[in-house]
Amino acid sequence: MIRGAIGGLAAAALTLGVGELVAAAIDPDSAPFLAVASTTVDRSPAWAREFAIDTFGTNDKTALFVGTGVLIALAAVVAGVFERRRWPWGTAIFVVLGAVGVYAALARPGASAVWALPTIVGVAAGIIVLRLLVRAPRSASAAAETDTPAGPSRRAFFAIAGGAVVVAAAAVAVGRTVASRAQEAVANRGSLRLPTPTSPAPPIPDGVNVDGATTFVTDNAEFYRIDTALSVPRLTTDEWQLRIHGMVDRELTLTWDDLVERDMIERVVTLSCVSNEVGGNLAGNATWIGFPIASLLDEVGVAPDSDMLLSTSSDGFTAGTPVEVLTDGRDAMLAVAMNGEPLPFEHGYPVRQVVPGLYGFVSATKWVVDWELTRFDRAQAYWTQRGWGEQAPIKTASRIESPSASGPVAAGPVTVAGTAWAQHRGIERVEVRVDEGPWQLATLAPQYSIDTWRQWSWVWDAAPGTHMLQVRATDLSGATQPEERVDPIPDGATGWHSRTLRVQ
Repeated sequence: MIRGAIGGLAAAALTLGVGELVAAAIDPDSAPFLAVASTTVDRSPAWAREFAIDTFGTNDKTALFVGTGVLIALAAVVAGVFERRRWPWGTAIFVVLGAVGVYAALARPGASAVWALPTIVGVAAGIIVLRLLVRAPRSASAAAETDTPAGPSRRAFFAIAGGAVVVAAAAVAVGRTVASRAQEAVANRGSLRLPTPTSPAPPIPDGVNVDGATTFVTDNAEFYRIDTALSVPRLTTDEWQLRIHGMVDRELTLTWDDLVERDMIERVVTLSCVSNEVGGNLAGNATWIGFPIASLLDEVGVAPDSDMLLSTSSDGFTAGTPVEVLTDGRDAMLAVAMNGEPLPFEHGYPVRQVVPGLYGFVSATKWVVDWELTRFDRAQAYWTQRGWGEQAPIKTASRIESPSASGPVAAGPVTVAGTAWAQHRGIERVEVRVDEGPWQLATLAPQYSIDTWRQWSWVWDAAPGTHMLQVRATDLSGATQPEERVDPIPDGATGWHSRTLRVQ
């Protein structure tokens, strides 16, 4: 049984390694492991995706990789044990897993028939090793003395298994080295000279940051990342293009040089993920440089009855954005810089969309390479196909950030602080209450713009005991966030954020 389990694991490792190596010559996304993981994300129902984000946050991709690896390992162990005891059941399991891998590879955006080869070749190599490890004869006399199937000697067994693992590791390393264009992309980004905006952002005034609240501008390394890309695209500016087509008067293909020759704007904009729970941290504020989307739409001439811009990323993700929002005067842009540097790869290098006031799943396409002007009644974007909302304006939200609930608070004056946002509407007031008592007005920091979050503070005379604090915000349209908690699906969470504190 132990030999069967080890043999199955070694064969599976070789399968994945050879698959990586073959994929390097075709397309990195055709590798069996990545294809299966990516297709799992694409085919998962909305509740499963939301569960992953709620449970693992921005580590959801790591959790998926680990989970996929564990499932493959378990299947490999079962296959090895079955192959040793009941040939050819183990081989059949590998064939079934191979069929899943082929399906997953062919289901990827842009896939062609050759994308099946990495899985087919990898599975073939894995089955050969599985048979060598589990069924290779020792000797006729030795086989006759046991009820278990014949197999290699102990030394030969570990030599074959070890060799398979070494070959698998080498194949993965070579495959990743050949397939990865990371060094080229890193060099491209490192040598990039950012355009100087002709319309710079107004200076950020003193006082927008409240002690105890999050920083007004979110560092790139701390900015949340939620997307469907399991392998971060590595595009260079030389190969990037944006094709604009569909319901337009003039189709246009825009290169990087075409884009940066145009007059750029610089704006500070807060982005928020629709998956953000009440009080969650899937929101960030950054300074962006980019070209106004409205100007490009004017240039191509959008048909009067077109109401959706369907944007596509290089990895096949799509988002449907209302044309009305993109042309109503807000600072929607094709962004090329974030906080004074080229976009990080994880945030869309070299070009992404930034649209104030809309959740990212309908607007903030990273690695954007295609625009189709169409209609909401003719096309559906990635998340809309999975039951999420179509147009998804960001809902008014507020959260308590200090004091922390992790430890006791000293009795007496306590500064309660936090952040509120209602992008493209702005925050009018924030109120705090203790133990469901009367609402108290918080002191607001200066509002930089209606497209950014706003910080607040309130001094509480805390008495000993356990207390519950709640916060709510009202936007400049006069709408106050509702008390009732609503889950993020399908178009964003609502509800008052609360925090229980122990005062001593």
